[in-house]
Amino acid sequence: MAKRHPQEPDALRGSVDLLILKALALEPMHGWGIGLRIEQVSRGRLDVNQGSLYPALQRLEHQDWIGSTWQSTENNRRARYYALTKEGRKALGEEVDRWKRFAATMALVLDS
Repeated sequence: MAKRHPQEPDALRGSVDLLILKALALEPMHGWGIGLRIEQVSRGRLDVNQGSLYPALQRLEHQDWIGSTWQSTENNRRARYYALTKEGRKALGEEVDRWKRFAATMALVLDS
């Protein structure tokens, strides 16, 4: 049986946008799918709740980093599907670089 890690809500502060952009990097998804993808990729350590996810999706759409269209899900339900825009792909690259620099700096401090 795999060890269950506690959720890490503090790790989500300020990173929800990046997590969403990364989740959408491979393919368009609906909101529920984005949340599941983040949970799967983080091996259950990150759980983006609906109260954080949907405002972030609206914010990213307002910034033109993602676009959305209404489509049918695999269960024949209507859902809004989100996809990265050209600007969103560029922003994703910049955000990943910024977070890597931040993580490397934190490692320097924590390892000292």
